[in-house]
Amino acid sequence: MRIRQIVPSLELQHGGPSRSVQALARAQAHLGFKVELFATEPGATQAGRESSDGPLRIRVLRRDTPDRVCPSAGLKQALLTGDCDIVHHHALWLRTLHYAHHAARLHRAPLVVSPRGMMAPWAWNHHGLRKAVAALILHPGAFRAVSGWHATSEQEAKDIAALGFRQPVCVAPNGVTAPSQESLGEARRHWLERLPQPTPKRIALFYSRFHRKKRLIELLDLWAATPAPDWHLLVVGIPGEYSVAEIGAEIAKRGLSDRATVHDGTDAPPPYAVASLFLLPSHDENFGLVIAEAMAAAVPVVVTDTTPWREVGVRNLGWCASWSSYSAALRQALGYPGNELRQRGEASRQWVLASFSWEKSAAKLIAFYRELRGLAAASGP
Repeated sequence: MRIRQIVPSLELQHGGPSRSVQALARAQAHLGFKVELFATEPGATQAGRESSDGPLRIRVLRRDTPDRVCPSAGLKQALLTGDCDIVHHHALWLRTLHYAHHAARLHRAPLVVSPRGMMAPWAWNHHGLRKAVAALILHPGAFRAVSGWHATSEQEAKDIAALGFRQPVCVAPNGVTAPSQESLGEARRHWLERLPQPTPKRIALFYSRFHRKKRLIELLDLWAATPAPDWHLLVVGIPGEYSVAEIGAEIAKRGLSDRATVHDGTDAPPPYAVASLFLLPSHDENFGLVIAEAMAAAVPVVVTDTTPWREVGVRNLGWCASWSSYSAALRQALGYPGNELRQRGEASRQWVLASFSWEKSAAKLIAFYRELRGLAAASGP
């Protein structure tokens, strides 16, 4: 089977899919399938550049403007050449979905689309009118042409159905890879050099894109209202809707300059190794890769129940609360002794690594692709 995976960007500022789609494509290639991963970036040439990740072939084509909708004549042409059996696009509201739609039609291949959280209620309604127009202009007819959807959680599958889409849905979560002791050691040294001196006793970590979806500003409000003398809030992320300077100003405005610091995480190692607790009070997440990564690094998490991580609370691995109860959950977590947090962290690590495998998700999607190809063959030309 010849599979084309398409993600608008492999740049970190575009969020979790920039990493998770490559990991998925790599896992499918390791199963013995011919997999090509396509992406765009502003600095690429018109002809693009090619590289490999083991058996995975990666092609990055020029994004014609730095526009967020990712127009790329090079990607459009590349997808129309050669042959493929499956076209799998990740994300919505981008011109790249239009190219995937036309490529699937030309190659008579099923079109699979991963919304990557963009069909969750908050995300769907955020700038809702703009997105409705985008669907008509950027990728007309693409939603109707979808052969099947890929959801990364049961909740995302429900979100897709709630919007009235009736195509088949495959639930295949992201996988999680255990960080090496070497990488954790390097990251720890990196971040210890950047923490206030003397080094705070315990670190609560926010690590994600600087986007209003993540409720970072609201978290700063909670932190200002929460007595935590032994704790320091380390905010690390990829600038987006907010810059590092803007977050720094918000910290100063709340009188938190001695209790919180902010850093650009674009070219830095993940900071889990210095954290005793991980905080992410998102409006919603289709998966929340950083949540899984924190647990894989043995850091217990405090997350909202609009993410697909309610089992964390059920299993007493961490805290999963509604937004209205998040402050209480945060206070409880901050009050836990260090040894009990470490026990929860280790239990989190064992559970998440046993439950989420790239190989299992890759194989599940391969079976879904075969099912869709069978349906297409049965329906005729």
